[in-house]
Amino acid sequence: MKRISFDEVAKNNVKTGILFFLFFGIVLGLGVLTGIILGNPNTGILIAVVIFLIYSAIAWFKGKTIALSLTGAKKAPQQQYQQLHNVVEEISISAGISKPDVYIIEDTSMNAFATGLKPEDSAVAITTGLLNKLDREELTGVIAHEVAHVKLRDTRTMLIAGVLVGSIILLSDIIFRFSLFGGRERDGRMQLILLIVGVVLILLAPLIGQLIKLAISRKREFAADAEAATLTRNPGGLASALQKLSTQHKKTLDNESQALQHMYIIGPDTKSWLKNLFRTHPPTEQRIERLKEM
Repeated sequence: MKRISFDEVAKNNVKTGILFFLFFGIVLGLGVLTGIILGNPNTGILIAVVIFLIYSAIAWFKGKTIALSLTGAKKAPQQQYQQLHNVVEEISISAGISKPDVYIIEDTSMNAFATGLKPEDSAVAITTGLLNKLDREELTGVIAHEVAHVKLRDTRTMLIAGVLVGSIILLSDIIFRFSLFGGRERDGRMQLILLIVGVVLILLAPLIGQLIKLAISRKREFAADAEAATLTRNPGGLASALQKLSTQHKKTLDNESQALQHMYIIGPDTKSWLKNLFRTHPPTEQRIERLKEM
C-alpha cells in the first residue's frame, strides 16, 4: 500500500484544479448551447455566467448556514462540551488557524463534517453518537481530520463544487425547456435535433457534474487524513476512529441530506459496483491501511 505523502497531497491539488476547469468548461458549454437555441451564443454565455454568480453569492453568504441547518446542528455550549472545545482549540492551534465554531448534531450515528469558505469563518459539527462512543485520542483524530479540511480549504472547494453542479443542473433544464418551447423559428428537423440534445443533456449533464464532485471529494479525504496525522502526530487515533465508524450499524443521520453526503468524514459503504461509482468517499479500509503505514 502506497504511503500517504505531501507530494501526493500536492498532486491531488493539481488534479482538483483540472477537474474544476472541466467543471467550468461544462457550464460555459451549456451556456453556448443555450445561446445557439436562442439564436445568440453570447446571450447563452451571459445566462450561464449570471446563474453561476447567483449560486456563488448564495454559497458565499449562506453556504455555511445552509449546511448546518440542513443537518439540524446546534452550537455546542462550552460549559457542557468542554472537552470537545478543548480538542478543537488544541488542533486549531497546531494547524495555525482560528478555532472553528463548534456544533453538535443530536443523532445516534457517528459522523462529523466541517464547513465554511475560509478558516476564520468555519465550523466543525459532530454527532452526539460520535462524541459518546469515541475516546479522547480517537476524537482528536476525527477533529484533526475536519480541521484539516478547513486548513486545506477543502470546505471552500466543496461549496464551489456544489455551486457548479447546481449551475449545470439548472442550465440543463433551461436547454431542455427552450428546445421544447423556446428559441427562434426552426424547421421540424432542427427542432427534433435540439429536442434530442436537450433530453440527453438533462439526463447526462447533472450526472457528469455529480461524478466530478464525487471525484474531488474522494481525493480530499486522503489529503485530510494525511494532514490530520501530521497535526496530531498520531495516525493511529484517526485509524481507530475510522475503524469504529466503519463498523457502526447506523451510518447515516436521520435527516441526512444527499447534497451534504460528501462533506461527512465517512459515507455509506456498499459492495455494489454501480453504487461504488457514486460513493462520496474512498473505501474506509483503504484509508485505515494508509494511516497505519505512516
